[in-house]
Order: sequence, then structure tokens, then C-alpha cells
Amino acid sequence: MSTTLIIIIVALLLVLYAISLYNRLVRLRNNRENAFADIDVQLKQRHDLIPQLVETVRGYMKHENQTLVDLTKARTAAMAANSIDEKIEAESKLSSALGQFKISVEAYPDLKASKNFIQLQDEIADVENKLAAVRRYFNSATKEYNNAVEVFPANVVSGMFGFKREKMFDLAEERATMDKAPNISF
Repeated sequence: MSTTLIIIIVALLLVLYAISLYNRLVRLRNNRENAFADIDVQLKQRHDLIPQLVETVRGYMKHENQTLVDLTKARTAAMAANSIDEKIEAESKLSSALGQFKISVEAYPDLKASKNFIQLQDEIADVENKLAAVRRYFNSATKEYNNAVEVFPANVVSGMFGFKREKMFDLAEERATMDKAPNISF
């Protein structure tokens, strides 16, 4: 076998390997985007339920109007977010506003006994549980993608074609709210 033939075979194998790595990165990126589409479905349900919940509570919570305003603003910002990173940030703020809202509701025993409120709370809780599950899947897909982008030799191919590390869907501001004990006063 000639040296030229060996060089051609090695070069061909390297090209095939690079193509394989590129295709894997594309599949992982698409898997991550699909995972976020699942989150989007749950976020849409959450966004649809919040106005109903706010209207149900408005009559009871005359003194906590700012909490309702903050929740409505956070929902509006979350619905206006376009990119995955913008949605992650906006949804973290919405989760934080929902947490503050839930703490405020504790001061209204009559409200907690309302049939409509209980039903909406159950629906929100169901959506939040589904959101937690799809966030875990999204973060798993993101971790797999990030690992593929950063490990050698795939990082060479990913750098050549513009694949970059992507953001996880973490709790951010919501984590600070969750770490604090609720402040309930009557």
C-alpha cells in the first residue's frame, strides 16, 4: 500500500468521524429544543390559569393588590419572551411571583375554602408538577448537549460550526424565595 493511499484513507476516516460528530451535535441540539417545546406547552397552560386565579382572589385580597400586580406583570413578561434564554429568565421571575402570591394567600382562610380557588389551585399545582418534570427532562437534554459540545474531540467540531454551551433551566430567583421561611402575618 502506498503512503498516499494511507493518507487518503486516514483523511477520509477523519472526515467521516467529523460528520458523525456534527450530526450527533445537531441531534442533541434538536432534542434540547424539543424538550423546551414540551416546557412551552406547560407554560401556556400556566399562563392561561393565572388570570383566572388572580380574578378569583382579587375580591378577597383587597390589601395585597401589589402582589396581584407583580404576578400579572411577571406573566405578561413571560408571555412576551421569545428566545429560550429569555423564557428561562422570565419564567423564573414568574415562579418567584407565584411563590409570593401563595404566601399572601395564606392570610385568607375564607379564600382557601372557596371552591373556585381550590379548583384553580389544584390545576396550577398540576401544571407546576408537569413543569417540574419537563424542566428536568430539558436540563438533562441540555446537559447531554453541553457535554457533547465541550468534550474533546467534539469540541473542535462544535467550535468550527458554532455550537456553544447552552443555559440550563434553573430556579434562579425562585431558589432564594424557596430557601426563606414564609412570612405569614394576620
